[in-house]
Amino acid sequence: MEGLVMAGQLILALSILVSLHEFGHYITAKWFKMRVDKFYLFFDFLFPVPTLLNFSLFKKKVGDTEYGIGWFPLGGYVSIAGMIDETQDASKLAATPEPWEFRGKPAWQRLIVMLGGIIVNIILGILIFVVLTFKNGNNFVSKAEINKTGVAAGELARKLGFKNGDKIVAVNGKDIKAFSEIYSPDVMLGDNASISIERLGQQIDIKIPRDFANKIIDKKKNGGFLDPMLTFHVGGLTPAEKPSLIKKIIAFFKGQPTPTEVVYPATLAGIQEGDSITHVNNSPVKYFHEFSQNLEVNKNKTISLKFVRKGKQDSLNINVNKEGKLGIMPALHSNLKESHEDYTFGQSIGVGTNKAFAVITDNLKAFSKIFKNEIDASKAISGPIGISQIFGGTWDWNRFWMLTGLLSMSLAFMNALPIPALDGGHAIFLIWEIITGKTPSVKVQEIAQQIGTFMLLGLMVFAFGNDIFKLF
Repeated sequence: MEGLVMAGQLILALSILVSLHEFGHYITAKWFKMRVDKFYLFFDFLFPVPTLLNFSLFKKKVGDTEYGIGWFPLGGYVSIAGMIDETQDASKLAATPEPWEFRGKPAWQRLIVMLGGIIVNIILGILIFVVLTFKNGNNFVSKAEINKTGVAAGELARKLGFKNGDKIVAVNGKDIKAFSEIYSPDVMLGDNASISIERLGQQIDIKIPRDFANKIIDKKKNGGFLDPMLTFHVGGLTPAEKPSLIKKIIAFFKGQPTPTEVVYPATLAGIQEGDSITHVNNSPVKYFHEFSQNLEVNKNKTISLKFVRKGKQDSLNINVNKEGKLGIMPALHSNLKESHEDYTFGQSIGVGTNKAFAVITDNLKAFSKIFKNEIDASKAISGPIGISQIFGGTWDWNRFWMLTGLLSMSLAFMNALPIPALDGGHAIFLIWEIITGKTPSVKVQEIAQQIGTFMLLGLMVFAFGNDIFKLF
């Protein structure tokens, strides 16, 4: 059921984004009296071959335009007469341009049409962020509240020099209001980022490495960063994992033993939901990070647990697995007071717009890190499976619209890249034409379109393969 909810949210979000993106091209083309032959959500052919497997799930022709829903659920398109794109063969455009064709219009009009989808995605992203800002305000845990106990330093944080109980002073030399600012792009994607902490009355500046985003993405390998100190009890037990058919096949071809069902130590030892763990190997544990760090140093070892069950103290011995886990799903308790700020609608316009454009600047920083090899592309790029997992297995409208706003701004950014076959690639040709007065030949545009399409297919294959690889 969770998988269906994830897929449903992704499909709805992409349907909204793609439809409005293509509407941006459609409405500007109509504005300049260009003939629009098709307006489709999803492709009615096997992308990128416009003549292969042509059929629609729905279609209706109104005037000159056929509106429809295609069967191939990746993207969508508007087919504008006389335009070289992924939907038609450029060889058909050898005749003299008609006045209602894309190629028969001035370059500045064609440029506006090409940028129409990007503009609509930006408007949508800003609108979503403004409305969410006005509706939700700003909920945050203040630096002062966190510093009452100090931070819980995960494995990655400890490698950088942080310790449990450190108090946050500043980020990049500036005072912060909210604890969440230590996870801001200025830290995650910064080139010279630092976090200042107070320890035993002394201020210490800890440098954040340039490849920090790469490290924090891979939490399984590097461990967690900085978190609030939270008490806990056993909220549930991790269910047994049955090996999938794919894992069995992989094991067979690798010559490995057939994987068996994995039952976690907590289930085998008799830990129950509601138990409150108080000691590990006679060392008291109050906070969840203390419990987790005790498990880390006792991987593949037998430990003694003391716990309270229904008001009675009890104990047992239990084996920690090789990953330093027992298979306990904690119920975390926070005594931290959360602060809240409301915004007027006028203030929300400014704050929401800044949040929207921050998505684009963050994308630019991330791409720069990828090109500098400071972020592994395989960790940073996700396909449909990875994105659907971000939406989650429960339907939360607030989270849905937040992620849709993020995707809308990201879609605008991606389409603006100067890659042939993307809107930005078409725009480069048109800007060249406006500046020089020379129109690139149909053959040059056709070759560029083919190169761009090949690049996009490569990226799609990489993203899908990356998603599948992460499942294992």
